[in-house]
Amino acid sequence: MTSGGREIMAKFSIGDHVSWNSEAGRVSGKIIRIHRQDFDYEGHRRRASHDTPQYEIASDKTDHVAAHKGDALTRLS
Repeated sequence: MTSGGREIMAKFSIGDHVSWNSEAGRVSGKIIRIHRQDFDYEGHRRRASHDTPQYEIASDKTDHVAAHKGDALTRLS
């Protein structure tokens, strides 16, 4: 995909193992979906675009699925 003549790539890909901070501390999981347009999540409208996608991540330890922007995530090896 391009934006203004430059190539835009998602920072993360489906299947990437990432971590993020939550109320319960540091959590990790795998990316299961990438949103590149606004979407509804847990009763709230979340903003996303090609330049600033949001990622749905399935927790490694629970059934919880979280949605975060890329700047909240850290890639794990």
